[in-house]
Amino acid sequence: MMKPTFLSSTSFCKLFLVLGLFFGVNLHSQNLFSRNDVLQDLAFLKESLEETHYNLYAYTPKQEFDENYNQVKNEISKDNFNLLEVTSLFQKVISKANNGHTEIGFPGNSYGAYANAGGTLFPLEIAFEDGKSLVRKNWSNNDAIKVGAEILSINSVSMTAILSEIYPLISAERRYFKNAKLELYSFPRYYWQVYGKEDSFEVEIKSNGVTKTYMVDAVDLIQGYEMKRKELINSERKLEFIGESAYIKSGNFGGDEEKYQQFIDSAFTQIKERKSKNLIIDLRNNGGGDDSYSNYLVSYFSDRPFKWNSSFKLKTSKFLKEHTRKNYDTTNAFWQSVLNHKNGEVYDYQFEPYQPQPETERFLGKVYVLVNRQSHSQATVTAAQIQDYGFATIVGEETGEYPSLYASIFQFKLPNTQIPVNVSKGKIVRVNGSTLEAGVIPDIYIKDHLLDEEDEILEGLLKQIE
Repeated sequence: MMKPTFLSSTSFCKLFLVLGLFFGVNLHSQNLFSRNDVLQDLAFLKESLEETHYNLYAYTPKQEFDENYNQVKNEISKDNFNLLEVTSLFQKVISKANNGHTEIGFPGNSYGAYANAGGTLFPLEIAFEDGKSLVRKNWSNNDAIKVGAEILSINSVSMTAILSEIYPLISAERRYFKNAKLELYSFPRYYWQVYGKEDSFEVEIKSNGVTKTYMVDAVDLIQGYEMKRKELINSERKLEFIGESAYIKSGNFGGDEEKYQQFIDSAFTQIKERKSKNLIIDLRNNGGGDDSYSNYLVSYFSDRPFKWNSSFKLKTSKFLKEHTRKNYDTTNAFWQSVLNHKNGEVYDYQFEPYQPQPETERFLGKVYVLVNRQSHSQATVTAAQIQDYGFATIVGEETGEYPSLYASIFQFKLPNTQIPVNVSKGKIVRVNGSTLEAGVIPDIYIKDHLLDEEDEILEGLLKQIE
């Protein structure tokens, strides 16, 4: 059966870098678009969002959305725009919906063109915690700047002002999630999108109560940044045994499903053989994916049939139907439901309960699930599902995303600029029926700093259970 599409885990990998940096940049990134082309795509964007989104004004009143749209429209005054300029303008429109799954993503084509032209970047990676912008990695030529120091300003512009320029480029329900996405895609990349190429930076730093100003040079985008940076989303799958505990990192919920199931089957066979007392499932830094993957994992420690939601509703439309006929298997029940309902109709789509594995195959000990603000999409939904059924204890920090959310995206391209647009055509409610605008709140709270190589959450849990 066709699965509802969340934010694809590939959105969180270096796909755009692989395509852009190492196999040549799409020449489309170098094109100039006329003012008329841009205005046409802007109008098309708004009309398509209004027609296809499940509830475009769920978080932003229509009047406020329209005022922002008109403000962006008024910025389109010169004769020609490049792809990066257009992308930034359209991001400011779509992000006003404050829906993380309804977005225009980071401009990978433009970034790849900039990289191939010898581009440079701001050399400090940043994490956002407790209202502060903290140095996470220092790739500059100045080792006096320490990890954990707070950045107050860059080139005499306060971090508050800089973030106010970056936030409109990022779609998210709240600032906490915007910051998580900014950490995910990285501050240096978004800083370049807003401010362009800069050769050096005057950085005001506060450390141990003392404020100092440092000069740092930009670093080469490829060798000085991308080849050194480790992406936050980790698709690695692994099984480890730590004392009396088994630890599984399942990776994103996507890819080759047969290989995924083979990994899960093999992991639980080994866990049975080792007679582990505790099971730790790590859903941190997880890009999400499809429910069939997460359900298969959960089936190995559930004690009864389960669902991954209490309600799954879709909105169909003329636009979505045309898109479906061109791009999807219309013999599939999921897409048939899109075609069979009236334009604009909202309807329920039911999923059958998922059966647990036979008791002889299941893990019967104590289960813990690790989450953090980088547990995205289906990873958040799965953590909520597990929590609501009482299948495990959730450990870590609040997720950035809501477990009851507007999602089930489909993607189309704007006619003139060909910029991809993701739109949420559905609404998912977590198993317990709560629509509280908050992430998954862990049962055991342990702060994840994302500032060093220490694993505060896993190590903190092991101290409690081992």
